[in-house]
Amino acid sequence: MTSSAAPLCILAGAGSGKTRTLTRRIGHRVATGDADPRRVLALTFTRKAAGELGTRLRALGMRDTIAAGTFHSIAYAQLRARWDDRGVTPPELIDRKVGFLIDHVRMPTRSQAIDLVSEIEWAMARRIEPDDYPGAAARASRRPPVPAADVARVYADYMAVKQRRRVVDFDDLLRLSIRDMGDPDFAAAQRWRFRHLFVDEFQDVNPLQFDLLRAWLGDSSDLCVVGDPNQAIYAWNGADADYLVGFDRWFPGGDTVELADNYRSSPQVLAVANAVLAPSHPRSAPLRPHRPDGPVPAIRSFPTDTAEASAVARAVRDAHRPGGRWSSQSVLTRTNAQTALVAEALRKAGIPHRVRGGVGLLQQAPVRTALAGMRRHAGIFSVAVADLAATIDADDPDDGDSAPSDTSDSVAERRAALEMLVRLAHDYERIDPIPSVDGFAQWLRASVGNDSPDRDAVDVTTFHAAKGLEWPVVHLAGIEKGLVPIGHASTEAALDEERRLFYVAITRAEAQLHLTYAESRTFGERTSRRDPSPYLDDVAHAIALLAEEARPPTEWSSYIRAQRERLANDDVRSRRRRKGGFPAELDPADEGLFEALRAWRSSRAKAANVPAYVIFSDATLVAVAGARPTTRRQLLALPGIGPVKVERHGDDMLAVVTEYGA
Repeated sequence: MTSSAAPLCILAGAGSGKTRTLTRRIGHRVATGDADPRRVLALTFTRKAAGELGTRLRALGMRDTIAAGTFHSIAYAQLRARWDDRGVTPPELIDRKVGFLIDHVRMPTRSQAIDLVSEIEWAMARRIEPDDYPGAAARASRRPPVPAADVARVYADYMAVKQRRRVVDFDDLLRLSIRDMGDPDFAAAQRWRFRHLFVDEFQDVNPLQFDLLRAWLGDSSDLCVVGDPNQAIYAWNGADADYLVGFDRWFPGGDTVELADNYRSSPQVLAVANAVLAPSHPRSAPLRPHRPDGPVPAIRSFPTDTAEASAVARAVRDAHRPGGRWSSQSVLTRTNAQTALVAEALRKAGIPHRVRGGVGLLQQAPVRTALAGMRRHAGIFSVAVADLAATIDADDPDDGDSAPSDTSDSVAERRAALEMLVRLAHDYERIDPIPSVDGFAQWLRASVGNDSPDRDAVDVTTFHAAKGLEWPVVHLAGIEKGLVPIGHASTEAALDEERRLFYVAITRAEAQLHLTYAESRTFGERTSRRDPSPYLDDVAHAIALLAEEARPPTEWSSYIRAQRERLANDDVRSRRRRKGGFPAELDPADEGLFEALRAWRSSRAKAANVPAYVIFSDATLVAVAGARPTTRRQLLALPGIGPVKVERHGDDMLAVVTEYGA
């Protein structure tokens, strides 16, 4: 497929080859003389992605003639050239905002500097001035770590101190570049230098970056963007996928091409991914697979998070083939803190691994600060751990019924990291007869520290950090309510983003996909019961359909008749002796139908490879047996049955009730 349209928007689904499509379009235009390679600017969002763009372009024969970089790197080069031309000494660039904020700005509490920086970065990305922050935060349903007025004051002081000390941060690079493009002569020179603009991962652009892109583009229409709205997972950080979805509104007269062919994942993995995405994107075209069939994905539950981590390690070992590479597998979790538990289980199993992408536990600023604070306890390790745990509780008490209920992704990550640190401290105490903070730090480095990126090892990383990567075998751990979706996602937009994030994690798998969750999880010093993620309902439904496609349809009429005949020859006493018994609230007159419903549920669960209660709970089966519904409307009136459950299982359940009563 070729298109000469400009502007052009390419909607490219997961595994369809976004970056390849972009680089091939550049190569085609250069080869046909439609673009001067010296005037091409290819933009993306990370140094790694920019490096990949450059590598692919060079492989197409366009050596060092094409400029490829991040918005920040191109903006910085533009500013430095302008400063040099005007004989201006460049301001100092700060890359550690947290330390700068702590050293130079009065804050409500130093412990929340990371969270305040996150709010400032969000506001700058959205081009929101300090005075406008409270209103904008309220409209966006932000829940800052301190009152919005305090954030606005810290934000204003931060901007003033930077100006006074003549320093800039990375967001300032974009803001100052936009300002300089207001100079007609300078803008003309920049637009002459870069005439053909290409942007990868366009769903991740924020208003500040978009305004700079528009300034670079000027009146030209020579723009090509590639992105996937179903992988828009950074709205919490200021990104706005509307620039991609509403491309024709922002660039009238442009054309849009959609690529829905997936060359990465098996049909079975894609069936699960499409099922997960469908509820929040009902009009999204499902991805079309182009790989051979693979195994049906599986869901497993475990009594505790440590049991889950150990089971994941065993599954990793089982999936490793003689002569194969460990790096063909990954374990993905929703939060950074979860990676530490998985890494420890892999270490105990002797499996080479690394915490890849993002920031490992020991590299996180809150953890480094906490370890430094623990050293002040003069070697009394237990006191240091207790004080750290008390600090976490005082900062944001949790009700124990869900994952940490913090106010933003950055706050949640900080709290989760510190809770994991407390938990690991208790693990360390159990194995070291003379525990010390220094000994704990050394043990942590050996247990959960990062590894060389070049060594053959299993990758352990988060859903966010896995974006853009792929592995033949993927294990998704901790798929529980409160983590997937994250507990603080309360708005419809936030929940939609969580669903897209889960979709991104699923589509990292090429051939095998394993999903696990724990029935109890420890946060710091508290253990709480866990429920499976509601998204697992969609996964289980897709798995059930895949299983049904692989076998003849169940003949429910004959099945139920056989059940009734067996039950007719079995007295109540012998049935009560069978494993599982009957719920106390079940009317004896309904025991036969309950047993038939439970057998039907067991068959469904086995076909879907999920626990039985994922289909329906015993309490729901008791209600159905007692009410004996004959219509979907009557099913909806019963506890534990909603529209989604009725759509998926209602007709089969009604068939069981009808056949049993026939």
